[in-house]
Amino acid sequence: MAGNSRRRGAVRKKGTKKGPVVGSGGQRRRALRGKGPTPPAEMRPGHPAQRRAAAAEAAARKAAKAPAGRRPPSGDGDGPETVFGRNPVVECLRARVPATTLYVAQATNADERIAEAVRLAADAGIAILEVPKHDLDRMASGALHQGIGLTVPPFSYAHPDDLLELARESDRPALIIALDGVTDPRNLGAVVRSAAAFGAHGVLVPVRRAAGMTAVAWRTSAGTAAQLPVARVTNLTRALRDYATAGLMLAGLEVDGKVSIDDFELAGGPLAIVVGSEGRGLSRLVRETCDVTVSIPMAGPAESLNASVAAGVLLAEVARRRRAPAGASGQTRLCR
Repeated sequence: MAGNSRRRGAVRKKGTKKGPVVGSGGQRRRALRGKGPTPPAEMRPGHPAQRRAAAAEAAARKAAKAPAGRRPPSGDGDGPETVFGRNPVVECLRARVPATTLYVAQATNADERIAEAVRLAADAGIAILEVPKHDLDRMASGALHQGIGLTVPPFSYAHPDDLLELARESDRPALIIALDGVTDPRNLGAVVRSAAAFGAHGVLVPVRRAAGMTAVAWRTSAGTAAQLPVARVTNLTRALRDYATAGLMLAGLEVDGKVSIDDFELAGGPLAIVVGSEGRGLSRLVRETCDVTVSIPMAGPAESLNASVAAGVLLAEVARRRRAPAGASGQTRLCR
């Protein structure tokens, strides 16, 4: 039988058996070695728990580096944004949008807009890089870039309580503008511009289902976003209730508001004006949280105003009433 032959040379000597030895998992360097006990989920690379732990540790380090007495911004910040196109880039640079890098494609037909963009970026100390055209194609994901791009860092949002502290330090009653679901960044930028023009202490926006301070919003604000704090919150209703606890009256702006802007007697005291979205207006919870709803009488055929225009009209009326001598409504400062 094969393998049982006793002929000379057919019997293998002891200790010369090839292949793995029983119980060793291999020989010498090929032997199997145990890896020890399974580590916790937080220590396994790529595990969801490990990623969450790493994100929490990074957030803790960032909070530890924040200046003393300042709260970390509420909500997660957005990532860097790159603006493409000759006119948008020039407009951002004219509005002094805080940018980090200006990209210009090689062999681009330069015109007065590119020349102005390079000059404005150089004057502002922004890095100017000449890159191959295919790099800009990749950055723009196939969108039209016209040979130029501008990278804008994430906007630094304030904490909602910072707006109250700014009001306490001023010699005017508190005035804060809150936006409920305004999704157009141009409307946000226009509201920020009107708020700065009429003496508001800041603008409050929600994190979800609302526009953030993108380059478009900054450009529309004409640079006033650098002068007026914009705070971001996860729960707008809760933030408004905190403002009410601090002594502010909450006035929601609606088409069918119960109080006309002509009879808005709360304008002289600490006030938070809430502006609804472009389509549905104020959400139910926000409307129920407001102390009063205010309407703007319309003389023409238009049924309503743009959100930013309506906010500007109400802000102008509040500023007019605060400039007038104190009447029956009086002027009550936020002093808590």
